[in-house]
Amino acid sequence: MTQQTAGAAAVPTPQEGAEPLVLGIETSCDETGVGIVRGTELLANAVASSMDQHAVFGGVIPEIAARAHVEAFRPTLAEALATAGVELDEVDAIAVTAGPGLNGALMVGVAAAKALALATGKPLYGVNHLVAHVGAAALEGGHLPEGLGALLVSGGHTEILRVGSLTRDVELLGSTIDDAAGEAYDKVARMLGLGYPGGPVIDRLAAEGDPKAIRYPRGLTQPKFVGTAEEPGPHRNDFSFSGVKTAVSRSIEHFERQGQEVPVEDVCAGFQAAVADVITAKAVRACREHGIGHLLLGGGVAANSGLRSLLAARCASAGISLRVPPFSLCTDNGAMVAALGARLVADGVQPSGLGFGTDPSLPVSTVSLPPA
Repeated sequence: MTQQTAGAAAVPTPQEGAEPLVLGIETSCDETGVGIVRGTELLANAVASSMDQHAVFGGVIPEIAARAHVEAFRPTLAEALATAGVELDEVDAIAVTAGPGLNGALMVGVAAAKALALATGKPLYGVNHLVAHVGAAALEGGHLPEGLGALLVSGGHTEILRVGSLTRDVELLGSTIDDAAGEAYDKVARMLGLGYPGGPVIDRLAAEGDPKAIRYPRGLTQPKFVGTAEEPGPHRNDFSFSGVKTAVSRSIEHFERQGQEVPVEDVCAGFQAAVADVITAKAVRACREHGIGHLLLGGGVAANSGLRSLLAARCASAGISLRVPPFSLCTDNGAMVAALGARLVADGVQPSGLGFGTDPSLPVSTVSLPPA
């Protein structure tokens, strides 16, 4: 390829007949990720997690996460390059998560990406973390189908997206108005003394309990009526997990006041049933209402067995094809950022240059940051 001047608006031009070779950097939370892809081919996906450092606090501490990224970035980059068998000067472009996420953590990745772009003269794309989760699906099964929706469920996000074009047309259909699903899992696990992160242990214990023993509320599921006609309310596709979290707390307190042992397995089963019920029902309904025939499940909570099985059953019943990438591509990683970057290059989207900053609240409609 012809090497571009760092920060210039020119779209990178891979060698004739070659797919774009892109390096992706992800540091939005507690995973330091560096991935390398060629088109839709995954060459490397190196990830270093600081989860153990946060576990003692019961959640992610932004300052600790940022410092961990600083320490982990260089060895993670070296691992990715070695695994892919490429040198930095061989890549066509660099992509980095610019938001949403923890600002201090984002700043580490963006600063590193800008330094690499400046040193190598490679075009740089500042991309959206959530859209990158969708892009990861292209690394399993090739290019994404038209009429695609995405359900992203993690510790920081719970969203339903409509993806008209991965690089130019992404619409937010619904999101959480309070806690994300993964955050609710962590808080319930803390109530039960199960440690951090809460998702895996609650999922395991839920399989041993009775999901009907304790029925917890389903937030934002009551229909809105005008007269006798049901009409879509303002939060038809949105989520709320504060109510179920409070209900779990009160049920635990009830057992303790009665001097009874808390039925941990039943509490986990009831809580998980409530969360999975709401998420899957709203996702499938949103797909039906917006003519979406293919649904992608992404985010760390995509590993949850209760959510996966119920979503698969409801999608099958509704005639919606479900795509779930491997778990290594569901959690935060650099490969998904590189995959989105490769698609941006292929579609002729202008690089962001070096003048952009981080945006912890970057809207999902902004797939990549325009040149400053």
